[in-house]
Amino acid sequence: MRLSTVILPIHRWSKGQQIWRRAEDLGFHAAYTYDHLSWRSFRDEPWFGAVPTLTAAATVTHSMRLGTLVTSPNFRHPVTLAKELISLDDISAGRITLGIGAGGNGFDATTLLRGGEEPWTPRQRADRFGEFVTLLDALLREPAGTSYEGEFYAAGEARNLPGCVQRPRLPFAVAATGPRGLALAARHGQAWVTTGDPKLYEAGSGAESVQALGRQVEGLGRACAEAGRDVAGLEKVLLTGFTPEFNPGLAAGGGRPFDSVDAFVDFAGRHAELGFTEIVIHAPVPADGPGFDAAVPDEKLFEEIATRGAGQLAG
Repeated sequence: MRLSTVILPIHRWSKGQQIWRRAEDLGFHAAYTYDHLSWRSFRDEPWFGAVPTLTAAATVTHSMRLGTLVTSPNFRHPVTLAKELISLDDISAGRITLGIGAGGNGFDATTLLRGGEEPWTPRQRADRFGEFVTLLDALLREPAGTSYEGEFYAAGEARNLPGCVQRPRLPFAVAATGPRGLALAARHGQAWVTTGDPKLYEAGSGAESVQALGRQVEGLGRACAEAGRDVAGLEKVLLTGFTPEFNPGLAAGGGRPFDSVDAFVDFAGRHAELGFTEIVIHAPVPADGPGFDAAVPDEKLFEEIATRGAGQLAG
């Protein structure tokens, strides 16, 4: 199992570049950032754009993979996003993974609405997501020109020369939990991403969460079989912080993942048994910043997990 991190885009670059460099020095497989207009309690706090942040990170790192967790159709268009991605893939020398999902509620879903407009329903988000991924895949695979006319998006001879450094395009890590999203992951993904079952965070248990994740893995297997694809060919990524083990209001039930390095390794091992190949932890956030309800390790434990814990996971 590989160990990666997600760095919130909350720091001015004079400080942020040190955090990205440190992530590479610690040996993380990848460092991701969230692609939102703002997020939760950070609405009134600094929050920078994902693509410029990753571009800057690409210039101060050398080997660590970089990416989004996740980009969504909420405020992105496939044509303009494809142009940014080929540029980012070039600047990073082919180290970019695009985490991509249907999006959800919150600022991303409402900021661009005109007065009286309602945010998309979950079904509408899923409809757009399917078309978004299909068109983006074509734009990145066919840099000489892509034309498309769908229900939600269109492209007229859109060119993305010279194309991605990574061929036939940079990898997609598709975030999904339901049948439609898992089918997209099976058709277009090089990786699949999940945060677990959101219904369990408030009132579930660690055991129930592991069972729910197991069912998601089984669903991915069925989707791959229907697509004529071996599920073993997809990386399986767990973004931590959103399962019951991280809810401070619930009983720990044998210890929390960030109680110690050993507790985290035990947590990761249970999920490795389900087939997960990459686990992502949040980089520490300022102690005096806004509340962040998903658990985040402190600086000392973060570095211990990245070094001693990663070694145990690799073994």
